[in-house]
Amino acid sequence: MTQLGLPEAIQACLFDLDGVVTKTALVHAAAWKETFDAFLNDYDGEQGRPFDAVAEYDEYVDGRPRADGVRAFLDSRGIQLPDGTPDDPPGARTVHGLGNRKNDLLLKKIRTGGVAAYEGTLRYLEAVRAEGLRTAIVSSSANCRDVLRAVGAEHFFDVRIDGVVAAERHLPGKPHPDTFLAAARDLGVEPSRAAVFEDALAGMDAGRAGGFGFVVGVDRVGQREALYAHGATIVVGDLAELGGKE
Repeated sequence: MTQLGLPEAIQACLFDLDGVVTKTALVHAAAWKETFDAFLNDYDGEQGRPFDAVAEYDEYVDGRPRADGVRAFLDSRGIQLPDGTPDDPPGARTVHGLGNRKNDLLLKKIRTGGVAAYEGTLRYLEAVRAEGLRTAIVSSSANCRDVLRAVGAEHFFDVRIDGVVAAERHLPGKPHPDTFLAAARDLGVEPSRAAVFEDALAGMDAGRAGGFGFVVGVDRVGQREALYAHGATIVVGDLAELGGKE
């Protein structure tokens, strides 16, 4: 293992954004809860139970493209909605309408509360770059670039595969490995020589499915065993635990 806590064969590091680089996972969860709870008010019984911003967020939404998260959650409640179109107004009773409502709430929360980065991750990124490893940010968020700029971290990454790029290239989102595979390809590195850094269970699934050489689970919410079960090679509470600069 290197001083970065990675196998010697690793040549590139592929980082998720929310929950790994930035402290936005809780903001995402809050925006989803507000969106889904308002929608579920029209339902009774189990279908109308409030959205669990921890368990259900982790299981159905975290790490997935917005529309996929809406579909997965509604399927879990036995609720069917038409897909609609990506330009549906926020709150329309369609998959995309709910997703757009969530995005509006998220942007308002980010603007009013600000965005912060995990200092341990920033130090680790500095160390990774100093060692000459190639880097990519891989996120389902269409707001990825704005968030990176807000925390002054855009310069850490050679490649960005986010919700905008994935839509342009017609790449399915996590838990499919396609976005991570695209990042490795853009960096000119075989998946077996790339490490994935993720906090979402869907991201773990993507790392395992893509045959990546090392999959780091970042446990911010107490789901260590679940991260291992979904494919993590190692689980840490913060990337500072792996090494790099103190």
